[in-house]
Amino acid sequence: MSDNPTALPQLLDLSGRVALVTGAGRGVGAATARFLAAQGAAVAVNDYFAERARAVAAEIEAVGGAAVAVGADIGDPVQVADVVDTVARTLGPVAILVNNAGNAGPEPVPQQPFWQSGPAQWEPYLTVNLLGVMVCCRAVIPGMIEARHGRLITVISDAGRVGQAGLEVYSAAKAGAAGLMRGLARSLGRFDITANSVALGMTRTPAMDEVLDDDARVEKILAGYPIRRVGEPADAAAVISFLASPAAGWITGQTYPVNGGFSVTQ
Repeated sequence: MSDNPTALPQLLDLSGRVALVTGAGRGVGAATARFLAAQGAAVAVNDYFAERARAVAAEIEAVGGAAVAVGADIGDPVQVADVVDTVARTLGPVAILVNNAGNAGPEPVPQQPFWQSGPAQWEPYLTVNLLGVMVCCRAVIPGMIEARHGRLITVISDAGRVGQAGLEVYSAAKAGAAGLMRGLARSLGRFDITANSVALGMTRTPAMDEVLDDDARVEKILAGYPIRRVGEPADAAAVISFLASPAAGWITGQTYPVNGGFSVTQ
């Protein structure tokens, strides 16, 4: 990259790039899909629920962007391979992968103390937040190596950085996903492929509706945040979009907290 500002390219321009965003039917994933499209990327919108993916893809197309909906379970290697093939045929090879799908999949998992739970309760968290990230990365990396360019970005949580009582398995899975990014950063940097994570604090997403409806609970939580407001999906999408862009070409193996300063209090 040139040191001369007059010679710099449009550093956030993603024209000609194809992005695949998982869990993009709502929340942070949907915001990220819109942000990437606004920067010129063609976006494959994935969600377990295909109708959600179609709705977001239609929004992007309605404002002149290129998008395709690809409903799939990201924990299933066969479905993910089909998604990557569909995206390559309709938009082009995936140059940007945003691993955003999270929580425990489509069905809520009853909460109970870790020591009273077992593999049946752990599996949904591990499948979505760790195995699914591995499956998606493995599916797109060969094409990125061939193109000698790529961006791998995984959305984790502060639970994966500092731990969270009651969500021990989720915390472990998110920490594992960040570790995967660091390992891939070392393996793939020579191909101009970067791998980074974005760690979120309390963010206004549908999964947080129950918490956000309790004003007293929100006030208590925000007491630990120097910026005393709930994060918005756009806060996360902005940083993800930066990491996908040419501006972040010399950044890899890092975890970016997007959390209102929460981690400085830990």
